[in-house]
Amino acid sequence: MFDMNLNGNGQAERGLTPAVNGHNGHNELNGLSGHAVRRRLDLTVIIPTRNETDNISALLGRLAASGDPFDVLFVDDSDDSTPDEVRRCAAAAGQLRVQVLHRPAGERGGGLGGAVLAGMRAVRTSWVVVMDADLQHPPELAVRLAAIGRDREADLVVASRYVGSGAASGLDGRMRHAVSEGTIRLAKLVFPIRLGPCSDPMSGFFAVRRDALKLDTLTPNGFKILMEILVRHPKLRMLEVSFVMASRLAGESKASQKEGLRFANKLVALRLGTVVRPIARSAAVAPTAWLARVLAFGLAGLSGLVVNTGALWMLNESGGLHYLLAAALATQVSSSWLFLLTDAVIFRRAKPGTLAGRAAKFFLLNNVALVARLPALALLVEVAKVNVLVANLVTLLAVFAVRFAATDVLIYRRGVPTPAAATSPENRPVPGAAHRQPIREVVDLGTADASVLTSSRPLARYLPYRYVIPEVASVGSQIELPELDYFRAQWLGNEAEIELRVGPTGDRRLHRRAQMTQLTEPPAACYQEHFGRLGANFTIRFDGTIQIVVSPRLARSPHVVYTNVLEALLRFVAVSRGVMLLHSACVEFDGHGMLISARTDTGKTGTVLRLVREYGARFLADDMTIVHSDGTVGCFPKPLTISRHTVQAIESHELTSKEWRRLRVQSAIHSKEGREFAILLSRLNVPIMAINAYAQRLVPPPKYAVDRLLPCQVIRETTVRSLFIIERGPFSGGEVSHDEAVRLLLSNTEDAYQFPPFRQLSPSIVLGADDHVELRRKEEQILRSAMSHVPVRRVSTPDFSWAPEIARLVARNGNGNGGVNVNGHVTVALMTRGHVPDGHPPIGSNGPVPR
Repeated sequence: MFDMNLNGNGQAERGLTPAVNGHNGHNELNGLSGHAVRRRLDLTVIIPTRNETDNISALLGRLAASGDPFDVLFVDDSDDSTPDEVRRCAAAAGQLRVQVLHRPAGERGGGLGGAVLAGMRAVRTSWVVVMDADLQHPPELAVRLAAIGRDREADLVVASRYVGSGAASGLDGRMRHAVSEGTIRLAKLVFPIRLGPCSDPMSGFFAVRRDALKLDTLTPNGFKILMEILVRHPKLRMLEVSFVMASRLAGESKASQKEGLRFANKLVALRLGTVVRPIARSAAVAPTAWLARVLAFGLAGLSGLVVNTGALWMLNESGGLHYLLAAALATQVSSSWLFLLTDAVIFRRAKPGTLAGRAAKFFLLNNVALVARLPALALLVEVAKVNVLVANLVTLLAVFAVRFAATDVLIYRRGVPTPAAATSPENRPVPGAAHRQPIREVVDLGTADASVLTSSRPLARYLPYRYVIPEVASVGSQIELPELDYFRAQWLGNEAEIELRVGPTGDRRLHRRAQMTQLTEPPAACYQEHFGRLGANFTIRFDGTIQIVVSPRLARSPHVVYTNVLEALLRFVAVSRGVMLLHSACVEFDGHGMLISARTDTGKTGTVLRLVREYGARFLADDMTIVHSDGTVGCFPKPLTISRHTVQAIESHELTSKEWRRLRVQSAIHSKEGREFAILLSRLNVPIMAINAYAQRLVPPPKYAVDRLLPCQVIRETTVRSLFIIERGPFSGGEVSHDEAVRLLLSNTEDAYQFPPFRQLSPSIVLGADDHVELRRKEEQILRSAMSHVPVRRVSTPDFSWAPEIARLVARNGNGNGGVNVNGHVTVALMTRGHVPDGHPPIGSNGPVPR
């Protein structure tokens, strides 16, 4: 029998020890049953009990019915025979290992929440599920909550009565319903940001990854411990699962007036304990430097007020412009002044990105503030009859704090790694890492109302644009998709494997935040933003033919539809067909297929263009390559996005003068800095898909077919003979092991899908019998098989000079300096010595660099 003693502080002392009867006044945790046949789940279900004798048998029976072996811990504060009943029923609990921790009278601090905390301190499993013993929480859902959290890389899974098909029907009477809804609204009123993403912060049914909690920060008082977890741990990645609350089987509810007072006291204590913490934490990092930045920013802001007021006076009074137009123009003048002052004086330390990128973010921030200021300015002038200059001053002062916080965090954020460090393994993003969660994630286990998916009005059957991507899928669309233009197949009928239509999707209500809902009946994923059916929404159904419906607002930006919806889906559809869409470039030198992988915005496109133009490579892809498990790859020639550093690889005569002028603006906005700013913006509670769609329409991304930019030959397929992983950093290079190469390739592929809502959409994709966990496993298998005999080299340069380095290596091997190994693959001997300018032979080489 497995026993665990607890010391007087409730801390667990692990080990196989004799059972403790509890007469010494300490808590006891007695193992009662369990003979695991199947592999035991890394899960403990914690059930706080108080006088629940009549519920134990049915509860354990329903938990055991799943057939899965896991741990069950009853933390008991009873004065009746509940512990004895647990011991009696444990023998018939099948694969369950049942334990009881009885807290004697006088040691029951914190009430129900204190019991849960004592249980969390006692267990050692990775996942913990908390539920009540009265069977209002369906026991069959306990294991599934933890499985959903593990598979979706979440920290917290809340079983909610108020999302999807969930319901609080188990509450007795209107008064109980009113009290429940009232406490939720009160809590969200006090904590609008921290509790905002959760529809049911009062739920007593949830699964949590134990290591994600700092147990010492929890001081529960009553039965609402989930609320405290959400408040104390605002960076937990949370999702919600719908459930129907049943009626209590036996016993009496523990809700009372006393518990209500404890809840109110706890809510006040939590608010007082967190109201000044963000400011204190920010200042505590380096108090002197932080205060100095605030003071300097304030002084710069005062000078900006002078500049803005002067410009406004000149434009409005002297120039005769309307005061709103004059205010908008004055903002551009003062923004120029403030940026120069801020960049040169206030933030003198190492700064992220480029000067142009920071300027673009700074002006965007100030103009967003301008949009917020103009209505207030009009209200003060037209309604309150305030002088224009005074009203302008008032609105500028009102946004000062927000501007400083946004400038400090979004533009000159601290701790930005260098380009080399950013691509090192230890600094790459880890799935499931803590982050802001602007998009609510919901798993609806019930049967969804059809209105959640699309309107009842039938959509047009005709699909005017048709594409066939070999080995991947056929696509029929009501929207022209320029990224798939190479795969146009008008001979294809209306019966495509993926159908993309335009129509109303989502419900008609306004939402406080965007929401991604995974539906199980029918299998589907539904994304909707703040403005109901006016938002940039989409729905994907996976039963039979994959059907995508995008809202009219989203359909106006085909690039966003393809990049953020269709391509994310194609990635997993490809896996279900036995191939992989790898985020990499691919060219061929005389039958020598070569993959080039890099993180997004590194310089991969420019490298490919130089290899084609200067070294005669044949083109397959610059962004996405179709990889087969046998090492052959297929082309995916999407239009190339021309960023600022890619422009250098294009000769001026390839584009018209008008295109070049437009390209200067497009490449600045659709650059690495612009993308980073958009990702930072996506962490806020904004309708990011709609903003992205509007931005893409206002300034379309600079995309051109490769043969529009330079003469080249596009080939359909080749066999991979070598792989180069390019990075920015000091000149260096070296061999990369097979396992490391697979990890880097998967990481670089994942990096291409940073923009929302891919992180929320991918776990909702179910194709046939495969969920996203199985699809990702198969994806890795395909990649491992394809790369099993391919030599991999890492090439790092600080000046975008990967093309001559790669061409030099391939040429050396072709001239007999490297040779071909016994498997017929090129053996690449990468130089790790310092950089050699183009046209000069490297040290120890036998000739000039090929041009």
